Amino acid sequence: MKTPSLPVLALEHFSETNQQGAGYYIERLEDHRARFPAVSLPHAHSFYLLLYVTQGQGTHTIDLVTYELRPGGLYFLVPGQAHSWVLSADAQGYILFFSAAFYQRQYPADRLARYPFFDPAQAPVLFLPPTESVLRNLLAHILEENSIGAANRDEVVGAYVYLLLELAGRSYGQEGERLAPSHGLQQVRAFSQLLDAHFRTEKTVRFYADRLALTANHLNALCRRLLNQTASDLIHERVITEAQRRLVHSADTVGQVADALGFEDPSYFTRYFKKYVGHTPEAFRQLQPAH
Repeated sequence: MKTPSLPVLALEHFSETNQQGAGYYIERLEDHRARFPAVSLPHAHSFYLLLYVTQGQGTHTIDLVTYELRPGGLYFLVPGQAHSWVLSADAQGYILFFSAAFYQRQYPADRLARYPFFDPAQAPVLFLPPTESVLRNLLAHILEENSIGAANRDEVVGAYVYLLLELAGRSYGQEGERLAPSHGLQQVRAFSQLLDAHFRTEKTVRFYADRLALTANHLNALCRRLLNQTASDLIHERVITEAQRRLVHSADTVGQVADALGFEDPSYFTRYFKKYVGHTPEAFRQLQPAH
């Protein structure tokens, strides 16, 4: 079986703190971070995600693009998107996951697909005033309803989720012109998706540029302007990140890690890794704390 390029977490991963089989998960951000500290590292989900920040600051990277995290920020992810975050110690808020099937129990699938913040061509963030209370209260109601466990809990939570998305969509529409991403940013997101799918076998800028109908120089310049890194930098970073993940979280030999990442020669992989990390793969593994 082919190993996913990034960890892809399912709702079941969080079932120990939530109603099993419910199709959704709701928690205070600060409690979620404490229980699942590894979620700050790059990963993807098989469900929809909403993150609402009420206190603190930081950054949230979604498909290579980094957004400011601040009070009133509401962030959206669709299944399969890669993300990671850096949060201040005092960060608070709410995090909500739900599956497409959960939404579709009561509401039409085509409605879910029409929300602008779930459109990959639109910005996945809505900046509301820090004093905003309507959406915040809806999330608080979902959290409270989840703790009650009443017979019609799922129907009530589903209604709250629907209302939350509808009101967020209305606010997004009012902010739409300011938040709409440039064509360049859309191209960077497309590059991110291609990179996650092909980085193990394709490590040249030209491959991705051809897929995007760009020149390699144009793609490098675009990434440098928007992300302060070239496309080449991002390719190497993605390969190294995956190599480090495998070295830390698997018992694979260095040769097996090299093979999984498309390196025919383990010696070349070792030189490549040391160039970007400063240690050989084996030395890097030995430096990690015991798990």
